[in-house]
Amino acid sequence: MKKFLCAAMAATMVLGMAGCSSKKTDSAKVEENGKLIVGITDFKPMDYRDADGNWIGFDAELAQAFAKSLGAEVEFVEIEWDNKVFELNAGTIDCVWNGMTLTDEVKSSMDCSNAYCKNAQIVVVKAEDADKYSTVESLKDLTFAVESGSAGKTQAEKNGFKFTEVQSQANAIMEVAAGTSDAAIVDLLMAGAMVGEGTSYEDLTYTIGLNSEEYGVGFRKGSDLVDKLNDYLKSAYSDGSLQALAQKYGVQASLIEQK
Repeated sequence: MKKFLCAAMAATMVLGMAGCSSKKTDSAKVEENGKLIVGITDFKPMDYRDADGNWIGFDAELAQAFAKSLGAEVEFVEIEWDNKVFELNAGTIDCVWNGMTLTDEVKSSMDCSNAYCKNAQIVVVKAEDADKYSTVESLKDLTFAVESGSAGKTQAEKNGFKFTEVQSQANAIMEVAAGTSDAAIVDLLMAGAMVGEGTSYEDLTYTIGLNSEEYGVGFRKGSDLVDKLNDYLKSAYSDGSLQALAQKYGVQASLIEQK
C-alpha cells in the first residue's frame, strides 16, 4: 500500500512538473497568435490616428517595429488609462505602450522596460494669461483638468490644486480651450505637439514644469517580453533607427540613449 501511494505521489509530481514546463511564455503566445496586443490612449505624438483612422506616432511605430521583430503584428486597443493595470492582468492586452511615466506605483504593478524617453508634467493655460503663471504659488487658485490615473493627476494632488478628472490628456487640453478649466496638467511631449503656434490650439501655451520623468513600457509581472524589448531598443539605438523615428515625430531631444 505504501509503495502504491509513493508511486501515485511520484506520478502526480511528474505530471505537475510537466504542466508547469509546458506553460507558454508571453513571447511564445505572441508568436503563436501572430499579434502583440498593445494598450494605448489618444496621445499625440506618441499614439494618435491619421486621416484614415490608422494609429501612428512614435510609440505606435516603435511598437509595430518591435512586434515585427517577434514575427507578429500589432493590435492597438484604446483603453481607459486608469484601468491599465487591470487590462494587463486580465490578459486583454500584452503591454501598455503609451508614453507611460515610470512611477513607483507603475513599477510595483508591472514589469517595465528600460526608460526610453524623458518627459515632464507641465501646465497648459491660455496664451494671453501665460505671464500670470510662472510659479507654483501663482497656480493655487486655478481649476485644473487632468487625465484620470495619470502623472498629471498625481502632480495636482501633490500641489494641492483643485482639479477635475477627464478621460484623456487630449480632453484636458480641450477643457482649457473651451474655458471649462483654467489650466491642464499634461505631458511635455503632448503639449509640444498640440499647443502653440502651428498646432490645433494656437491660443494655448505651456508654462512651468512641475517635475521630471521618464517613459517606459509596462508588461505583466514575470513577462519575458521585457528583456526582449530592452534588447530590441539597444539594437534600434545602435543602428540609428530609433533616432530616426524620434526625429520623425519631433521627440529626438527627449530620447534616452540605450546601452
